[in-house]
Amino acid sequence: MKLSNRLLNINGGGSDGWEVFLEARRMIDAGQPVVELTIGEHDTRTAPDILMQMYESARSGNTGYAEVPGSSTLRTEIAARYQRITGVKTDMDNVLVTTGGQAALFSAHMAVLDPGDIGLICDPYYATYPGVLRAAGADLRRVATRSSDCFLPQRAVLETTAQGARSLLINSPNNPTGVVYPRETMEMIADVCIKNDIWLISDEVYDSQIWQGEHLSPRALPGMADRTLVIGSMSKSHAMTGSRIGWIIGPARAIEEITNLSTVNAYGVPGFLQDAAEYALKLGPDAEQKVAEVFRTRKAIAEKILSKSNTLRLIPAQGAMYLMLDIRATGLSGEAFAFRLLREALIAVMPGESFGQSAAGHIRVAMTIEDSKFAESLQKLADFAASLCKSDNLGN
Repeated sequence: MKLSNRLLNINGGGSDGWEVFLEARRMIDAGQPVVELTIGEHDTRTAPDILMQMYESARSGNTGYAEVPGSSTLRTEIAARYQRITGVKTDMDNVLVTTGGQAALFSAHMAVLDPGDIGLICDPYYATYPGVLRAAGADLRRVATRSSDCFLPQRAVLETTAQGARSLLINSPNNPTGVVYPRETMEMIADVCIKNDIWLISDEVYDSQIWQGEHLSPRALPGMADRTLVIGSMSKSHAMTGSRIGWIIGPARAIEEITNLSTVNAYGVPGFLQDAAEYALKLGPDAEQKVAEVFRTRKAIAEKILSKSNTLRLIPAQGAMYLMLDIRATGLSGEAFAFRLLREALIAVMPGESFGQSAAGHIRVAMTIEDSKFAESLQKLADFAASLCKSDNLGN
């Protein structure tokens, strides 16, 4: 029997971008000592007190069906956090709790796109973005960016690409580039969205990881509150990746309608997980800062090592837990470099091509291992890149 075209088209008939990652996992399973710098998984896991709250809630009996939009107390805490960070008045009616940020991304696109509508994403993008839009039945259109512009979208390109589009998905702080969109970029994006009557979906899951500049949620800009859906998550801010607690913040009417989708999709998030998330949010910004600070430290380590490299160029690392490195001086594509690095140096990184063609000739490095091992691995990566250039010069 034939499966649906919607399902068969999620990967667009091509690569899903995870080949290097999967090869690394196969090597690890075979006993090889591969250093993984691939995915955004904290090396320090969920704090014990949060886990204890989760346990106590489950033990006390909060294991039944939960309210579909999320408990009123958790939604209130999420709204308060967002209002504190952005200054935008927000209450529980503006919040829907979802099974992680990924489900929030899918639900948001289902909310604003009909089959055949055009949905925009900025290239490079997080690897699941194209599949999300295809699964929602949208026609995907990419907004190309350039390494020389630090992968920031430019007005001329966005205005041309936006014609006829229904939605635009952005991500700041950005995965994979580590770039934080400055105010002028956000204002330009808002202007284009208003002029073209476009919904803006703003993925802000890294809002607690800012190393340079400031986080500006586009929902705070004039005229944007009624056309913006904000995606958030406990995954990055509180190292709760496996707990699958995310949310959408937006106009109350949109949240009410998206709740209907959650009813037929997940039918709520387990109550003991929501209780743990509520407890974690009540710990305040200091707890989030503690989780984030390790990546600030590793960014400084990376900048010191990479400043000595004549082969690798670091895209300014302003936020999130990743580094984007330009490796084009080696003469290799990002994918070719990543496979060689894996097989010859036993270090796994993500090729830029996994995140779109704008990042071709780059690699993404996750800063997700202990400091000394991270420094050792990054130095090894830099030496490997230099050796490729040296061997190419000798060959000529």
